[in-house]
Amino acid sequence: MSPESFTVSLSTFSLIALAELGDKSQLVCMTLAARHRHWPVILGAAVAFVILNLLAVLFGAGVAAWMPERVMAGVVAVLFGGFGIHALLTREEDDAVAVQEKPGHGIFLTTLVLILVAEFGDKTQIAVAGLAGSMAPLPVWIGATGALVLVSALGVWAGRTLLQRLPLHWLHRVGGVIFLLFGLLAAWRAFTLV
Repeated sequence: MSPESFTVSLSTFSLIALAELGDKSQLVCMTLAARHRHWPVILGAAVAFVILNLLAVLFGAGVAAWMPERVMAGVVAVLFGGFGIHALLTREEDDAVAVQEKPGHGIFLTTLVLILVAEFGDKTQIAVAGLAGSMAPLPVWIGATGALVLVSALGVWAGRTLLQRLPLHWLHRVGGVIFLLFGLLAAWRAFTLV
């Protein structure tokens, strides 16, 4: 992997991991892992994120192929600015995640379907599409998928103990600042492109 690709993957990983901490997919994994074996939950989430990020990267790269680079950078700047402001203004929610299991379905399949439904069109998937539209798609996919699988695994293994010790609102704020920084970089790129 080239240094540029590594930088793209690492940047994507950082942004998506911070955006996803405490999000609904992590809470779904926590809830399922509290009652079932950990590995099927982690594998179901991993497969779901592989699929979701592949769709997001293909969409983002496809849009970037027909949309002028300057316009794409402007769209990404607006999206990331909005995500950043939303993350900074979000208050902690104490809402419990209700996970409805279907009797007779394996926990792997249950996790896979729940994550696919919960995350399709979510802010992280839109962010991955935006990143893939302005950066190399494969490193974006690697970074985003690694981040989402790691955050899900943290939810399974560390569970509520970790989230009770880390102030979740500060993690959301750090994620918001990173989104705003990426938005500013995209805006700068939109204005400097000829």
